Amino acid sequence: MKIYKGIGMMSGTSLDGLDLVYCHIWKPLTRWEFKIEKTKSIPYSKKRVTRLQEAIRLPADQLLCLHNEYGTWLGEQVGQFIEKEKLEVNFVSSHGHTVHHQPAKGLTFQIGSGQHLANACGIKTICDYRTNDVALGGQGAPLVPIGDHMLFGTYDFCLNLGGISNISFVLDDKRIAYDIGIANMLLNYIAAGEGLKYDKGGTLARKGTLLPQLFEKLNSLAYYALPYPKSTGYEWFSKEIVPLIKEQDASIESLLHTSVHHICEQIARQLKLLTIKNEKTLLITGGGAFNTYLTEVLQDKLGKKIKLEIPSNQLIEFKEALIFCLMGVLRLEQEINVLHSVTGASKDSSSGVVYLPC
Repeated sequence: MKIYKGIGMMSGTSLDGLDLVYCHIWKPLTRWEFKIEKTKSIPYSKKRVTRLQEAIRLPADQLLCLHNEYGTWLGEQVGQFIEKEKLEVNFVSSHGHTVHHQPAKGLTFQIGSGQHLANACGIKTICDYRTNDVALGGQGAPLVPIGDHMLFGTYDFCLNLGGISNISFVLDDKRIAYDIGIANMLLNYIAAGEGLKYDKGGTLARKGTLLPQLFEKLNSLAYYALPYPKSTGYEWFSKEIVPLIKEQDASIESLLHTSVHHICEQIARQLKLLTIKNEKTLLITGGGAFNTYLTEVLQDKLGKKIKLEIPSNQLIEFKEALIFCLMGVLRLEQEINVLHSVTGASKDSSSGVVYLPC
């Protein structure tokens, strides 16, 4: 039985940093299984956060220079991880960092050059998982649902609370998934106004009060009324949400409080569109799972028929990186790793570009 030994890498829109997970993945019979062996989180420096935030406004030549530099940096982090932990690694699978995502225009771009990454760490690298799906008419996102389906199928719903909230579930024997809307990107933006990286545990949000007008404006954003498949990103956040926050004359506590209720309201609305007769389980991962106030508000809005399941800290933090490791395995096996029922593409695909080190 072949055991793949790979490193999955994830950099999310919340700009918390880079997640690396070293996994063993194998297929004893008909289902893939995994074991997380080692993990590492690398916080971004203030300079790197600023560069990634501003990347969307760079002219093409400067963006490509950043693409190459960031790829080299990613490869260096992989090399240091391998050396420190003395790892035996077959491949690296990298999500990259999304800068442009406009699938309606056939455009998506994740920086972190695969060739530069592979050259820097000396290991076969798979990346650029979105482009092929977008070329097939899909959203190119979300990608994680293939892992929800293969590794976490015992849960009725899988919710990821990263910079963006996205959900995955089975409906009529098909895996459905889409970006619900904003999540930590909004909370972290507000917290940054007070020099904080984030609102730990939702402590500040708990102290605030609801701002009814802001709550209504956020809930009325056109994106929420769109049918799935759909995906969104930083462009939508900066154009539609940031101006609403900037026009408020309110405390950080009340801005956070209102934002938490907005995030949970949109998640609850999506789930209530489904006819739920029996008790269901909702697996929550991503940084938002650590926000105690947010999960309390969400459970209250969902009621008793949907039970929140919060896994180990390791799985909360590294589930996405783990699934990108799985996606790399599926690409090497030439098996489907992007589902058209999720993205709206014309067909399923085995996506990702393989780069060999030179």
